[in-house]
Amino acid sequence: MEDAIVTEQALMAKTGDRPRTGALPALSLSILLSSLGTSIANIGLPSLAASFAVPFAQVQWVVLAYLLATTTLIVSAGRLGDRIGRRRLLLGGIALFTLASGLCGLATSLPLLIAARALQGLGAAAMMAMSMALVSSIVDKARTGQAMGMLGSMSAVGTALGPSLGGMILAVAGWQGLFLINVPLGIAAFALVRTQVPADTGTGMQKGGGDPLGTMLLAGALAAYALAMTMGRLGGGFGPMLVVAALLLAGMFILWQVAAPSPLLDLSLFRDGGLRAALLANILVSLIMMATLVLGPFYLTRVLGLSPALTGLVMASGPCISALAGVPSGRAVDRFGSVRVTLTGLGGVGLGCLFMATAPAAWGIAGYMLPIALMTSGYALFQAANNTGVMSGQPADRRGLVSGLLNLSRNLGLITGAACLGAVFSLTIGTADIATATPSLIAAGMRAAFLGAGLLVMVTTGLVWVTAAHR
Repeated sequence: MEDAIVTEQALMAKTGDRPRTGALPALSLSILLSSLGTSIANIGLPSLAASFAVPFAQVQWVVLAYLLATTTLIVSAGRLGDRIGRRRLLLGGIALFTLASGLCGLATSLPLLIAARALQGLGAAAMMAMSMALVSSIVDKARTGQAMGMLGSMSAVGTALGPSLGGMILAVAGWQGLFLINVPLGIAAFALVRTQVPADTGTGMQKGGGDPLGTMLLAGALAAYALAMTMGRLGGGFGPMLVVAALLLAGMFILWQVAAPSPLLDLSLFRDGGLRAALLANILVSLIMMATLVLGPFYLTRVLGLSPALTGLVMASGPCISALAGVPSGRAVDRFGSVRVTLTGLGGVGLGCLFMATAPAAWGIAGYMLPIALMTSGYALFQAANNTGVMSGQPADRRGLVSGLLNLSRNLGLITGAACLGAVFSLTIGTADIATATPSLIAAGMRAAFLGAGLLVMVTTGLVWVTAAHR
């Protein structure tokens, strides 16, 4: 594997296509844009519902279309990048994202806007998978952790910046501006990648035909699961049917991958216990972090009695802390190693869950901010270490695919967290209508959800510990 990295760098040196000083900022801007594409649209949903005169349930598809496209196609994007060249696909993804952003801003109906958002999500899938996959090509091995930490910071910045930037744009330019802002940023990202990131065509790229059937089966399974977790509960028995469909399609996908002449996903990857543990840990930790985004607003408004504006500021503190912690977390990985920093990060997440579950409401905002600070800084440590540990151990011809799997596991965790920990919260308060729940019941629901999250952290820590001990 080190030989593969050395060979790739030697080929770049031979062709004179060396990484430039702007390569990492170029990849960071790509990550920032893909993250901003998710968070900036949420604040515009009420305006979109009023503009198109449609129910809020319909306008939610503006967010869901983007989420579904990125989740279902990110593995395929990673595999394609390994075949045709990761820089080439990144440029294509940025171009599609930028074009789709313009189409979103010009949309004259909700169906057109939703279709353009799906295209935007497809471009974002390539941007997320390829940015992480290209890191090993542009930085020294000793600085991989720092680079991964910077990408994590940019993702957090995009998440935090979306609501505040979106609010300002909405007041000045209307909902169209939420999407048109990506056009100049996308052009800048394209120019930076085009001039600063070295080409990798022919560097260990896999040959052979594609796997369209495998791509469709995997996309169908992931789409069914994502819909079951996000909207299935609105349709009564529709949710379980979607879960069954997801399981059937996933089973068909696995069977086809065994028989396919050129499979989308090489199942031999999962013989690596370290990769299995890293992907599962990524799902579980992302699941936990989603609880802060879903349950936090109810606790802050109903239990602490904060105004919507102050709630938004408090909610933004988590992504801001994660953004600030990203680069230092990466440096810690480079100095102390990925396993040690992964365990430290999990300890921070677990301690934050414990404090969130036990802090009395009388502590007010401080009682919420302290656990959030522990969880988000721990999450930054975990992400930098987990991603570095996985990506630094991959040969050149698999980095795109493995990067896609890492991003997919994170998305699955976020999607699952909203459903699972939200269900624990609802069961504890005893009603699906949170508007009728008393502040004491909502506080009890928070305690139950974060106690459950703490147990998941213990399971994840044990998994990482055992895997590391047997390597």
